[in-house]
Amino acid sequence: MDVLDVLWRLLAVLLAFLVLPLVVGQAEHKAMAHMQGRVGPMYAGGFHGWAQLVADGVKFAQKEDIVPDGADRRVFQLAPAIALLPYLVVLIVIPVGKGDMVGQVVDAGVFFVLAVMGVGVLGSLMGGWASNNKFSLLGGLRTAAQLMAYELPMLLAAASVAMAAGTLSLPGILDAWEWWWLPWQIIGGLVFFVAGLAELQRPPFDAPVADSEIIFGAYTEYTGLRFALFLLAEYAGIVVLSALTAVLFLGGWHGPFEDGLGWVWTLLKTAVLAFVVIWLRVSYPRLREDQIQRVAWTVLVPLALFQIALTGVVKVVIQ
Repeated sequence: MDVLDVLWRLLAVLLAFLVLPLVVGQAEHKAMAHMQGRVGPMYAGGFHGWAQLVADGVKFAQKEDIVPDGADRRVFQLAPAIALLPYLVVLIVIPVGKGDMVGQVVDAGVFFVLAVMGVGVLGSLMGGWASNNKFSLLGGLRTAAQLMAYELPMLLAAASVAMAAGTLSLPGILDAWEWWWLPWQIIGGLVFFVAGLAELQRPPFDAPVADSEIIFGAYTEYTGLRFALFLLAEYAGIVVLSALTAVLFLGGWHGPFEDGLGWVWTLLKTAVLAFVVIWLRVSYPRLREDQIQRVAWTVLVPLALFQIALTGVVKVVIQ
């Protein structure tokens, strides 16, 4: 791999990182406007409210950057970057299409992406602890509780696919993937997707940012562009979660017509899953903290263990 090839791949990943989260954010504005009858986001800028995202960006840029008295200034300022950058790293190893359409192949890609995604949660913890605000600290602690609860079922669900494919490499999993995996890996896919929603603190698992209880959790004291970075991290997380679910459980670039169009299927599956994330936000109320923990330990973990057992049985029968 020469220098120009490396630079081209990094540029492509960076472009996707800068564009796709903004597209998801714009789509969320529009979907919520249609589903909830919200007039505002539908008309900003004329045709179908195309300028809503621009208006939001200008608004965040014009706001004053405030650091609370008594806050740990360095940690407070670093937290948004810690929350955002891990998703850029994860995008590097997600295969978009067949062959070399991936930023970098990592042999233990499954464990790599899960480990890096866990680092992003540290941004919320750092922001909550450094803000010198009890509501922010409470939101950060709730974030930590969700991370510990949902990391296990997410890891177990991903391990079931790696077990079926016989490799931890994401391109290797796609090379081994067959269409008949769909019916007996669907449980693992649901567990992975739901656990990912909880780690992203998306509704109905948004207790860490419950505005009716703790203002906006770990992000209460943030303003301007630093607050916008946390929102961008959330949308980048939606892109990464949707892409990983598509790659691990829906066949990624596999489709009816694969020759030269594999990347289209990957993007289409990712877009559909991202819409499901938005749809869940509009449709379901927030779960209580005890309900969030109960879903993780009494529902998702047993289902993930069942999926691993089922995968073992299928492997034995096939062999």
